[in-house]
Amino acid sequence: MDNTRFFDQLQQGCRTLGVGVSEDVPPKLLRLMNELLKWNAKVNLTAITEPEEVLEKHFLDSLAVLPEVEGAASLLDLGAGAGFPGVPLKLARPALTVTLVDAVGKKVGFLKAAIATLGLKDARGLHARAEGKPEDEGIPRAELLIARAFMDLPDWLNLAPAYLLPGGRVVAMLGKAQPDEELHARAAERKLRLISARQYRLPFSGAGRQVAVFSHA
Repeated sequence: MDNTRFFDQLQQGCRTLGVGVSEDVPPKLLRLMNELLKWNAKVNLTAITEPEEVLEKHFLDSLAVLPEVEGAASLLDLGAGAGFPGVPLKLARPALTVTLVDAVGKKVGFLKAAIATLGLKDARGLHARAEGKPEDEGIPRAELLIARAFMDLPDWLNLAPAYLLPGGRVVAMLGKAQPDEELHARAAERKLRLISARQYRLPFSGAGRQVAVFSHA
């Protein structure tokens, strides 16, 4: 995938998803992809290794939730893996303070290297296991908590509120869409409320996704 095709596909994908990024973001995402693929040749970070798939299933899928992130000053990405969605969101919204947490040391090693390579300020990778005790774990609370394919929704809604600042929101990126009544019920069981639920499709493969946002009731 040459640079021109990468930039064209990224621009087209963002347009399809209805999100916008400034002109300095695509070159940084290209650098991130090169770093990811270089590391992945030695350390297993992601099963997605084709550049077109990295662009769509990691980068564009991360940027798709920009509408749900707007207005937050701090973001905590639990189970961040190789940095998705946290790193693309940080690139798109530089003012965001981002903490990327993963329990796998080699993934955190990559996150720290990527943050340094991209020159990201107010972003850090943290090697920790999130079990609902942020003070003991050294994990900072945030206005916005996000996870993608980290754990099943009921488990996520049990865990996430412990890491919220007052008035904060929990964002769940879901592969399989769930009916609103199911999301409302899951939230109510945990004294949360569903703020929004939105379905979207990835722009090239057409794969379906859903993003749901919750807050304290």
